[in-house]
Amino acid sequence: MNLNQITIKSQDVNRAVRFYQKLGLRLIVDSSPRYVRFECPTGDSTFSVSYDAAAKDVSTTLYFELKGLDKAYKRLKAQGINFTSGPQDKDYLWREARLNDPDGHPLVIFSAGKNRKNPPWKVKAKQWFEYLCESPVNLMK
Repeated sequence: MNLNQITIKSQDVNRAVRFYQKLGLRLIVDSSPRYVRFECPTGDSTFSVSYDAAAKDVSTTLYFELKGLDKAYKRLKAQGINFTSGPQDKDYLWREARLNDPDGHPLVIFSAGKNRKNPPWKVKAKQWFEYLCESPVNLMK
């Protein structure tokens, strides 16, 4: 199984396009002002924005991983992007900066290197296998 895309709601899709293009996402589907889809610069996941006049749910935090966080932070600040916190080293071994998109969705741009998938506290394969075997719903069927 592969996570294909995330879709968020926006009250102004065109405004969202300008914002996410500044972040470096490439527009690949344009049905604005109703719907747009972006491709991330690396990897094969996509990200879309769908129009909703009543869009108010901003409870999901979006994480975008990149190399050169501090350089990207400075570039985005120079383009007028406002951050809620600048680059910081976190106790979970990531370096991240936080901001909100124009609709208020919380975003994190971060650099984690090997610690994203392989932190020192990673669950071992045997533990994961045992969990799947004991789980009431086995997704591996």
